[in-house]
Amino acid sequence: MTYWAVFAQPLNYLSYMYSTLTSMFIDAERMLQVLQIKPAVAEAPNAPDLKLTAGKVDFEGVNFCYDPRKQTLEDVNFSASPGSTVALCGETGSGKSTTLKLLFRFYDVTGGAIKIDSQDIRDVTLSSLRRSIGVVPQDPALFNESIMANLKYARLDATDEEVHEACKAAAIHDKIMTFPDGYESKVGERGIKLSGGELQRVAIARVLIMNPRIVLLDEATSAVDSATEELIQEAFKRLSAGRTVFVIAHRLSTICEADLILCMDNGRIIERGKHADLLMLNGKYNELWSKQTKQRGSKANSIDLNHDSTDQLPLINIEAPEEDNPGKYTNVQTQGDSGSANMQDLQTLDGHNSDQQDNSK
Repeated sequence: MTYWAVFAQPLNYLSYMYSTLTSMFIDAERMLQVLQIKPAVAEAPNAPDLKLTAGKVDFEGVNFCYDPRKQTLEDVNFSASPGSTVALCGETGSGKSTTLKLLFRFYDVTGGAIKIDSQDIRDVTLSSLRRSIGVVPQDPALFNESIMANLKYARLDATDEEVHEACKAAAIHDKIMTFPDGYESKVGERGIKLSGGELQRVAIARVLIMNPRIVLLDEATSAVDSATEELIQEAFKRLSAGRTVFVIAHRLSTICEADLILCMDNGRIIERGKHADLLMLNGKYNELWSKQTKQRGSKANSIDLNHDSTDQLPLINIEAPEEDNPGKYTNVQTQGDSGSANMQDLQTLDGHNSDQQDNSK
């Protein structure tokens, strides 16, 4: 046995090394394939950094398509003045999110140009462009770290005092202080330990710490209740001060105060203007607004009806008992929706009379 072990041990080692080396070679080949992939969005050679002065954004005849066989955006033209709020609305698939993805340069336009302070975003570095734009997404993602670490991810050299001030402006500071570990509380994977409204306000605070001149808000109040939405809207007002803001919204009531509203349909801007002006056009925006106000009205009416029906007490009219059967009541009439409660009352009455009959016997 000892003689066989002398030969078997080196053979086992060689077989293990062979399988390990084979796996490593395969992984190295895949890594090389990934490294050789050319990015769809590349910087121009010797591209300068973006020089942001006022924060004016211009879309000049922008065309874009994910697939050459189908146009996604067509001839999009608008200008966002420095410090203004531009809202994009429309039905799902109309091109709102794609428009902001092009501004962040996740993709390059296939026609036209996007300019910030008269600089084509294709001619500047990606890092400088994305440092100048803050995003509050619809579904913010956080790391499984402390709240403080997630907030400082926006700007690594931010001080604790700056973080606290940003959280106060985002109306989340007081809530964080109620946690057992305060700013050192772990948020879980993707921030699962925080509610939807808390996630949104942490994302707003992170953008405030970043302090960009341009802000993108992608349907940031779609999944929160009315009370939380009010807090988030107040935080948005502080965030929008002195910044160029782009808002994507399906709830039109959240964009009534925007300086410019763009109503999109099938990749084109079909209407533009302020809220009151668009309502007077009696076009697509007015149609969307009417649908949403009608839905809110129907929900309110249903709540009122339910409230009235529950407040009304059931009335029971009971005539005299029959002579042959003292426990039998006739012509029982009820009024109200509480049918189950009325039946219980009748059963109680009937049982009470049965007890009286037994006692008399």
